[in-house]
Amino acid sequence: MRRPVSRATAESYLSHGPSLVMLLVASAAAFLVGVRFYVDTMPAVSTLLWPLYADSPTAIALATLSLATLLPTLGRPLAATPMNRPLAYLHTLAYVWLIKYGLWVVIALNRRVGLYIGFDADALYAYWGIIGTHLLFVALAFAILHYGRTTRGALGLSLGLLLLNDIVDYGFGYYPPLRYEPGIVVPLLTVALSIGVVALAAWQFDHLSDVRAD
Repeated sequence: MRRPVSRATAESYLSHGPSLVMLLVASAAAFLVGVRFYVDTMPAVSTLLWPLYADSPTAIALATLSLATLLPTLGRPLAATPMNRPLAYLHTLAYVWLIKYGLWVVIALNRRVGLYIGFDADALYAYWGIIGTHLLFVALAFAILHYGRTTRGALGLSLGLLLLNDIVDYGFGYYPPLRYEPGIVVPLLTVALSIGVVALAAWQFDHLSDVRAD
């Protein structure tokens, strides 16, 4: 259960040049699509807060940076990927952002499912398409486990930044555009996700200290 995506699957996509490059291109395209979702409302938000406001694009950007670290070791097993403290921070941040906002979308849309679900052209994107693509965030996060490591510092920073993101979203009112007011339940579930995904990372990741001194 610590590795929901098998090593063979992760190796087949991440250790070979064509598949990794295609994944990087797809991530870049997904980033642009995600930014397009926020672009109309971004002028009302301070530029410095954009990485915390545009939740899903930030997750994709972190994931893209994480995947890009595999380029120097193409053709070699994921176990041969370099491991150091800065990379542990990057991979941990990518993992928690992908898991949190992959699941957050599923929760948020199904909280008022009647406003989104359907089988017309709008619903195919606004519900099925968005949920499907965000569940891929989770699958990608699980693949990171096969080459990433974490540290206590990376886990602590991840929790602090996720909770700061929650404060920006619901304390300042800069939560992602929804078709309904989030009330109290969505913020509480979001904070629970922040804590839960960091706990999950602590359990699922191998620790850098298992390989070298943290």
